[in-house]
Amino acid sequence: MTRVKICGTTTVADGMLAAEAGADAIGLIFAPVSRRQVDVQTARQISLAVGPAVGRVGVFLDQPLDEVLRLAAAARVSAVQIHGRVSSLYLETLACYHPVLRVLTPAELAGAGAPPIGHTLMLDAPTPGQGVPLDWEALRPGFLPGSWLAGGLGPENVKQAIQVLQPAGVDAVSRLEMAPGHKDPARVRAFIQAVKMASWSATNESYPQ
Repeated sequence: MTRVKICGTTTVADGMLAAEAGADAIGLIFAPVSRRQVDVQTARQISLAVGPAVGRVGVFLDQPLDEVLRLAAAARVSAVQIHGRVSSLYLETLACYHPVLRVLTPAELAGAGAPPIGHTLMLDAPTPGQGVPLDWEALRPGFLPGSWLAGGLGPENVKQAIQVLQPAGVDAVSRLEMAPGHKDPARVRAFIQAVKMASWSATNESYPQ
């Protein structure tokens, strides 16, 4: 079953919406450049509200290791998502504390090997959060099993993305919003339902009738 992460969560209400709709995880963005940045106090409130059954993923971009660890602990996140260029030691240290989603762009995918223990790869657009889908067919040959997919996913196209790449999980933000950082409840529910239906179809098609 393909897992679902609803990213760019900025309020307790939107966190509860995602949890009640069946999301496996929510994303809490701490990157200062993001229009969906959340402060650590609000992030902690969201984490406590959704509870341990829902993953709380802290999203970081080019931030120092000590800052990532401090914010992750204060906000009660259960995993970290890392964008930007960081060293292998940086990632290894993070993985001692939290599962790591390592974000790659299509240009970086060709040189990526199997991730080390404690790391999961996520393929995203070069400029995340813009709502522009990737060319899934072109990426199929290099897409590593067990990886996650982001980049311009919404209720209308996630089924096709799952059919082409069969990702372990999908991550959506901009196409689920009324405005940056403010979720559209109908689109969040429709996205999660579309993922579940696509996963069910893929599972059943794999068995002989």
